[in-house]
Amino acid sequence: MLKLTGIFLSIILSLPSWAAETCSRVATINYQEVLVDVSSNKKGEGLRYYLEKDQASKELLDDYQKNIRPSWQSASVSTLGSGMILAGLLRSTEGTNEGFTSREFLLLGGLGLITLNYLVLITNEHHNERLLTQSIETYNKRNTPKIFFAPSGNKEGIGLGVGVGQEF
Repeated sequence: MLKLTGIFLSIILSLPSWAAETCSRVATINYQEVLVDVSSNKKGEGLRYYLEKDQASKELLDDYQKNIRPSWQSASVSTLGSGMILAGLLRSTEGTNEGFTSREFLLLGGLGLITLNYLVLITNEHHNERLLTQSIETYNKRNTPKIFFAPSGNKEGIGLGVGVGQEF
């Protein structure tokens, strides 16, 4: 039990460092780094000063920010899944052929709902990042200074590089 508590505490104490990494995407403008995400609820807001010079870029940024907001539908699906898991844990194991109210159905159904909702949210977030990239590309076509932005924003992450070297 003590070992489990130690693992739990180490995860909780490392959460602030994870949050600092997610909000640290930068873009380069005039050889200066600009934070793209000013806060976790205003992603892309750091580029608004530049992108609002072009109406099409500004509209794409607004769409990006509108689509990234949490929706009540996803919250209700996650709540339903959590409720099913809780009901499954509270359900007795007596009576095996109960259909939709069986313990296994409630546990697996709740876990499935939460997993499916998570996968849909991650997929939507991935596709929504294209709006931000498209907004920057639209701005760069017609305006200066140019914005250089790598969508992943992860300069030190895991990756694979291929190159050719030549020695004299």
